[in-house]
Amino acid sequence: MGLGVLEVKSSRNNVPGTSYVLDDASRPALPEHLGAHPVKYDKSNTIILVPQPSDDPNDPLNWPLWKRDIILLILSTISVIASTLSPLLAANTVTLAIFFGRDFTQMALLTGYHLCGVGVAGFIFVASARIWGKRHLYLLGTVLIIISSAWGGAAGTNYASLLWARVVQGIGLAPFEALVNASVGDLYFVHERGKRMALSNLALFGGAFFTPVLVGKITQTIGWEWSFYMIAIFAGALLPLIFFFVPETAFVRPEHQALWRPEGGAAVSVNGQHDSHVSGESKDVQTPDQSGSASLEKQAPYTDPTPPKATFLQSLRPFNGRKSDANFFKLVLRPFPLFFHPAVLWACLIQGTLIGWTVMIGVVLAAIFLGPPLWFNEVETGYMYTGPFVGAILGFIISGLLADWSTKLMIRRNKGVYEPEFRIVLVALQLVFGCVGLYGFGITAEKVTRYGWFLPDLFFAFEVGGMVLGAVASALYIVDAHRDIAVEAFTCLLIFKNIFSFALTWGAYDWLTSAGISKTFYIVASIQVGICLLSVPMYIFGKWNRAFFSRHDILKILHL
Repeated sequence: MGLGVLEVKSSRNNVPGTSYVLDDASRPALPEHLGAHPVKYDKSNTIILVPQPSDDPNDPLNWPLWKRDIILLILSTISVIASTLSPLLAANTVTLAIFFGRDFTQMALLTGYHLCGVGVAGFIFVASARIWGKRHLYLLGTVLIIISSAWGGAAGTNYASLLWARVVQGIGLAPFEALVNASVGDLYFVHERGKRMALSNLALFGGAFFTPVLVGKITQTIGWEWSFYMIAIFAGALLPLIFFFVPETAFVRPEHQALWRPEGGAAVSVNGQHDSHVSGESKDVQTPDQSGSASLEKQAPYTDPTPPKATFLQSLRPFNGRKSDANFFKLVLRPFPLFFHPAVLWACLIQGTLIGWTVMIGVVLAAIFLGPPLWFNEVETGYMYTGPFVGAILGFIISGLLADWSTKLMIRRNKGVYEPEFRIVLVALQLVFGCVGLYGFGITAEKVTRYGWFLPDLFFAFEVGGMVLGAVASALYIVDAHRDIAVEAFTCLLIFKNIFSFALTWGAYDWLTSAGISKTFYIVASIQVGICLLSVPMYIFGKWNRAFFSRHDILKILHL
């Protein structure tokens, strides 16, 4: 039982996700070659590269680190712009309700239907990413954000027009919510992913909390329409950067892996994963049943000639060939069965519920602070999001510092063997920060005349910090433990959190007014404690779960 992770007794096949990352004198040395290919290390010659890069110069793992970081920086920047779309109306609720002559629920549905657009588009985009890669979707999403934002600003007094503009904004947001974290898996080795995954999650979530701070001021000075126009302008400025400097990251990896079995141990591969074409790694890994031997089995040399490096002009193509021959309509259906996959369901709950509770807090801010006894205006309500923005930054810093450091520490204590369950440890911090934030916000927001505005904002910051920590932990676990279904899994996360948030926008205001703020948040916080505690069995039985679903592939069983 490696550091509490339940070992798999069966030796029928290797466990996807388990990998040797550090050389350790207490276990047998790794073979120097995988078939005809040498085992590749990092520049320090101590960390085994996971996954093993190919010899193809077009393999993203072979690109210089500065190039990969620039790609991630551009994707993170456009993700910040995209993530502003969901909370765009948070500080303007009263202004727009008066402007359109609608009630709070109808104003909330401008965000609710937007979230539905994100969720529904995710099904289509993930299938498209599986077959044709991610680049064309990043371009399409940016163009849709530009068009729909200009449309929303020009909607005038037509509520229906603004509603449909919000739906299209949701469709434009979907590629970034669904695919950016998966692109981190395409671009980086396991030991490089922690702080980069923290950055991508900060971009996807942190920007959302700074938006109301700006929108309130924009609305007061030049009108709410310009909050839409500003997004169109900034997204338009980023479109050339995406077009010229974000090439396709999906890569069909050659299948030249081999197995090695330590004495008395279960068979594992050097990269230890069943990989996917869209994620950039080969899909089929040789198992002990196939090799029929407990020793290193050398495969036939990989004889295909190394292709030439793509030119800059070739890298500008929206499409650079199919990544899969699978049926598009079957791929659209692939995410649905994964809601019954324990790891995916756990990730949905860890990430999605706390995002939903954040939406509820936004409803409270609109209903309580814009009215008596504080009578905040749009600018002051927008400033209330300064706390959660700081919380998101702190969550990013903490997760960035701890995600890789804690994992490397646990790898050393586990004799150089990496288990993806080591990523789950970060959820302990979500339990502390997120749940303290929810309990504290409920207590202080109920009695704002006594506690004022600062304490609710402080606890809001705690809640958002916990949300970022959980999002990073769940995203890293999915990428490292279930690389072959990572894109579909992120689609499940996208669908769950957006549908869950939509349901809360539909009924949160009535729930809060009938039950009261403190009682509602006592219930919410207690639910979140229970969800965080699900991480304990996920950590202990995660490896068993990986082994089980590698032998009983639910998607293959359903012919998807």
